[in-house]
Amino acid sequence: MCIRDRTRDLDVAFSNVIPVKAHAAWAENIEAIVVAVALAIGFQAYFLKPFKIPTGSMQPTLYGMTGHPSKDPLPGPLSRALDFTRLGRTHLDVRASAREQVLAVNERPPLLNFFTFTDVVTSAGRHRIFAPKDVLVRDFGILPGRIYVSGESIVHGYIQAGDQVFVDRMTYQFRSPALSNVFVFRTTGIRRIEMNLDPALGSQFYIKRLAGLSGETLRIDPPRLFIDDSPAQEAPFRRVMSCKDGYRGYSNGSDFGPTFPYLGSPKESFTVPSHAYFALGDNSYNSSDSRYWGIVPERNVIGRGFFVYWPFSDRWGFIR
Repeated sequence: MCIRDRTRDLDVAFSNVIPVKAHAAWAENIEAIVVAVALAIGFQAYFLKPFKIPTGSMQPTLYGMTGHPSKDPLPGPLSRALDFTRLGRTHLDVRASAREQVLAVNERPPLLNFFTFTDVVTSAGRHRIFAPKDVLVRDFGILPGRIYVSGESIVHGYIQAGDQVFVDRMTYQFRSPALSNVFVFRTTGIRRIEMNLDPALGSQFYIKRLAGLSGETLRIDPPRLFIDDSPAQEAPFRRVMSCKDGYRGYSNGSDFGPTFPYLGSPKESFTVPSHAYFALGDNSYNSSDSRYWGIVPERNVIGRGFFVYWPFSDRWGFIR
């Protein structure tokens, strides 16, 4: 008897002793899926975590979601699909079906932590739009009380997706954050932020540039940032202070509000306490950062902004 026959007989004998379980293939597939999910969660927890830029506070280094009204006809279906895949653009054309008055603008909880829809409730019904509330209000002027006549555009143009980045969660396990790093942190315990958040949402994540380490004294004399009485020397700071290529330098206040509680004038300085960091947005005139809500506790730091992986714009690649 050849080896092949003996192997077949042995396999039959084993099958009689240990019969094949029903649905074994299904069990193996489910087990593989569970393992894959566990690995993905573990990878995010300890290595690279995906993060969506929520606002324009880091422009032009990183972009949040923006709206672009237009009177031009929408491109064809193929062009729209390519625009979304390559550039993260969603073309929209939402029109009033009758005379409609806006009653409310309600943002829905994010779908899968990335996709945000807003319900525009009107006297004639409801329009669900693939965009955050602040984009619709800021860029398209959709406010309660506004009236649209039949056929008028409520939204016509495109929504540009915010940059999607990977956050490096490993580096700060071995060394402390460095000055000028783009870093991500939790808002837990930062009182001025928590005062304006819905408690049901829990802690949020912010992304800013690290502008002050423990013990350093900061001052802003627009457009320059001073660290320990000397202009900031790191390349990212010099880029912001150059006031070129979309950068406007550092400011003591915002475009549309009063001066900030911290660094609110060229003569005011602030010394960063121990076990804390001072965070600034590169879009200084439109950034809610440590000038408004204070320091970032060391324990809140999640990781370093590492790589823009989508959309495939001129910002794609390593974060500067």
